[in-house]
Amino acid sequence: MPARARLLVLGGAVLALSACTPVASVQFDTVRPSDQSRATVVAEPSGAKKVDPGQTITVKATAGQLTDVQVVGPKGPLKGQISSDGTVWTAKKETLAFGSTYEVEATAVDQRGIPTTTTETIRTKEPRGFYSAVVSPRDGGLVGVGMPITVTFDRAIQDKAAVEGAMVIYTPEPIEGAWSWASDTQAQFRPKKYWPGNIDVTVDLNLKGVESAKRVYGQKNTEVTFSVGPRMITKVDALAHTATVKRDGELVRTIPITTGKEGFETRSGIKVIVSKERTRVMDAATGGTEESDPEYYNIEVEYAMRVTYSGEFVHAAPWSVGSQGRANVSHGCIGMSTANAQWLYDLSNVGDVVEVTGTTNPQNLGNGITVWNEDWQAWLADSATGPVMTVAAPVEPTPDLGEPAPQTAPDGSDGSDGADDLDPAQDSSTGVTAAQQASYGR
Repeated sequence: MPARARLLVLGGAVLALSACTPVASVQFDTVRPSDQSRATVVAEPSGAKKVDPGQTITVKATAGQLTDVQVVGPKGPLKGQISSDGTVWTAKKETLAFGSTYEVEATAVDQRGIPTTTTETIRTKEPRGFYSAVVSPRDGGLVGVGMPITVTFDRAIQDKAAVEGAMVIYTPEPIEGAWSWASDTQAQFRPKKYWPGNIDVTVDLNLKGVESAKRVYGQKNTEVTFSVGPRMITKVDALAHTATVKRDGELVRTIPITTGKEGFETRSGIKVIVSKERTRVMDAATGGTEESDPEYYNIEVEYAMRVTYSGEFVHAAPWSVGSQGRANVSHGCIGMSTANAQWLYDLSNVGDVVEVTGTTNPQNLGNGITVWNEDWQAWLADSATGPVMTVAAPVEPTPDLGEPAPQTAPDGSDGSDGADDLDPAQDSSTGVTAAQQASYGR
């Protein structure tokens, strides 16, 4: 070989070689793609610590899709559903059992089809105790626009903010309102100003697993739906001796009335109808009046609607018709003619509002449903979380059933006798105690 330099082209590079220089040995290795899956799988709730049971198990895949999820709890496998994009599995059971173990095994594949499997153990806390709650109004009830939601607990609540946050109110449109604590065992919710009329309200107490005190948890979730009737507001003017009744904003009647005379003045303030009684015996002795006292009475009244626990009612008072619209002669009740009392009684629901003005005797808090006698800031002072908005209830589509076929009686008529449909009887149960009911009207 000539001693002169030669050029060797290798892989596009020009190497200068000489006849005296040996050619280096070059090794070319093929890089193989990793056989490890790029997908990851995580189960929630997760962590080494025991978790609150008021949660739903979910399994999530990133950079891949789930192909199989198995979750086994104390009662066997949990059913669940994978999302349409294949990235999330959600257990159908919304809460977990207390003091239990759940074993999770889930597999996902990445875009190349390479699988990865994750196993995880979820343990829930063991409680020291439980609490439960009762809601008023009752499920399926019908109330007026002044009725607050009252939640009564069977033991004292320490973490009021956590409990308030778990109690959700649904209405057709969002409404500003707030929870306020009357005591450690009772919370009430009211809108800033009366409920709208003619709506349904749902109360969701999502309390299972919510810790109210150290290791004390809500035992179960509760859902209650009630209806609010027409917006009935009766304004009683003790100076003018009239009651003006508005229904859904329209003035429907002005009624001559009498209220409490001197020494027995009706309390001025915002009252709520607590109960309705077709007839009631009112005995002054229950208020401490001796039978020998000229102010003593014992009489049966009709169409009685209680507005305070101490004994103020709206009722028929045929004996004072001559004074109604002219003077105040009662022992504190709002009296009217039998015809007007029956009309108002039939039109009213427990929870409707009676606003009284024109007396020097103010309404005392707690003597009836008196939540509207506190201004908004005073109401918020006893709230742990402050103002909240109710949640707009989802609207379910109404199925199209087509045009119904006309119904006819054998004689060819429509079968109607011309009578109006009657409202179902009102349930006068409002949680008033026996001691409160023992105080009769005046």
